[in-house]
Amino acid sequence: MSAARVIADDAEALAVAAELAAEFRKGAARRDAERELPRAELDRLSASGLLAVTVPAAQGGADVRQETLAEIVRLLASADGSLAQIPQSHFVYLNVLRAQGTEAQQAFFFGEVLAGRRLGNAQSEAGTRHVQDIRTRLVEQPDGSWELTGLKHYATGALFADWIPVLARGADDALQVAYVPRDAPGLTVVDDWDGLGQRTTASGSVRLDGVRVPADRIVPHHLTFTGPQLHGAVAQLLHAAIDAGLAAGALAEAVEFVRTKSRPWFESGFEAASDDPLLIQRFGELAIEVRSAEALLVEAARAVDRARVDLTDETAGAASIAVAAAKVVTGRAAVEVGGALFEVAGTRSALASLNLHRHWRDARTHTLHDPARWKVQHIGRQLLNGTPPPRHGLL
Repeated sequence: MSAARVIADDAEALAVAAELAAEFRKGAARRDAERELPRAELDRLSASGLLAVTVPAAQGGADVRQETLAEIVRLLASADGSLAQIPQSHFVYLNVLRAQGTEAQQAFFFGEVLAGRRLGNAQSEAGTRHVQDIRTRLVEQPDGSWELTGLKHYATGALFADWIPVLARGADDALQVAYVPRDAPGLTVVDDWDGLGQRTTASGSVRLDGVRVPADRIVPHHLTFTGPQLHGAVAQLLHAAIDAGLAAGALAEAVEFVRTKSRPWFESGFEAASDDPLLIQRFGELAIEVRSAEALLVEAARAVDRARVDLTDETAGAASIAVAAAKVVTGRAAVEVGGALFEVAGTRSALASLNLHRHWRDARTHTLHDPARWKVQHIGRQLLNGTPPPRHGLL
């Protein structure tokens, strides 16, 4: 792999993200329609240095603010919702290393990422009692290594990864993350994702059949939740950024379509659809939804940044609640605007050849990751009864 660019600061990171988003937007509809997996685009993303922007400064990275990271993801999602979803776990599992990795583990993996290598994920499982019922097991071997066995689903990024972080239970059922090379014997990535949206994320399955893992490739993730933590807030912030980007992308496409392709309704009396006051009203409403979502995203990211500087139960809780609010509103905006695109653009917008429905499909699929109703519950409990948000890593 050729050397990746090393981004110096937040401003450079945002400029690179805007440039790549413009590039990725051009082929997004075709890639989705043909289910062409974005290998070349991901290689461009790796080479750009954007995947290393959260590496600490002491290890050679830009260590950008979470506000900047959220905006990077939002920009990418506004261009291609599938492509933006793939590196979400990459940043999450870099964060796991930052929180619980040894100095040697951090030095090695941060170096890998600075060189352009990607982390995937093998986290979720199907057929279990609930999302935290992890049945993949790490069993210690006589030589001090560990053996990893299990079956993972929804493993976004695994197919394109150099390293696959695997969530598993070790001794005493303690939660661990094993960082496994993509080509490790006994590890198989299956491209069996057939979701109605985010079709090119390749969020398929990972089979682990007696995969040997050296002890120095295992991180004690269970320790993350023994004190104030931002694991869930950062992960959910990136999901909210994807939703905000999906909403903005759908709105931009609706604007372009109505300006250039829509015919006015005959009763309006106008020559151009864009002059119809009823359409103008609806676009104004949609713009407010998108701007509200983006504003809450920024507020949430700043809350996370404040907590990173002074991490306490109070600051971590405030960050989680702010992110929860952003996730609820960005998710609603993504689904609403993705559907309203057809309302404002008219009959022609439903043509399969235009593939405008990918915006709604991506939004509807991505917003299923975790239920917004429980985020609303935690917001209400905190407000009414002062109940702090839980430390389960999903808020």
